[in-house]
Amino acid sequence: MAVPILKHGEVLIATIQADLSDRDLAELQDQLAQRVGRLRSRGVVIDVTALDVLDSFATRTLRGIAYAARLRGATTVVVGIQPEVAFAMVQLGLSLDGVLTGLDLEEGLELIARERQHGHVD
Repeated sequence: MAVPILKHGEVLIATIQADLSDRDLAELQDQLAQRVGRLRSRGVVIDVTALDVLDSFATRTLRGIAYAARLRGATTVVVGIQPEVAFAMVQLGLSLDGVLTGLDLEEGLELIARERQHGHVD
C-alpha cells in the first residue's frame, strides 16, 4: 500500500493511513530519502495517527527515515502516536531516540519551523 506524500512548502508530509508491511515501510523510507534531496525539503512529518501498533521494524524504519533525512539536511517529526501505542512501545522497550515527536500535524510543523529557525528544539 502506497503512502501519500504531500509537499507543503519546504516540508514533506507522509500520512500512514493503515498498517504497512515491512516492504511498504522500506519503500516509504526510499521515497522520502529521494524526495528530500530532489525537492530540497527542509522537513519531513510522518503522521502515524491511524496506526494501532508500531512494531520493532516500523520503529527502526521511522528512526532510519529521520536519520537519513537529517544527513540530507531535513528535520523529521513523527506525529500522532496514540496513547496505547506509546504504552506498548515503552513496555516492549522500543524508542524513537533522537527523533522529534509531536501530538499532531500542526505541532509537527511548528517543531520543524523552530528547529529551522534556532537550529534545535528547546
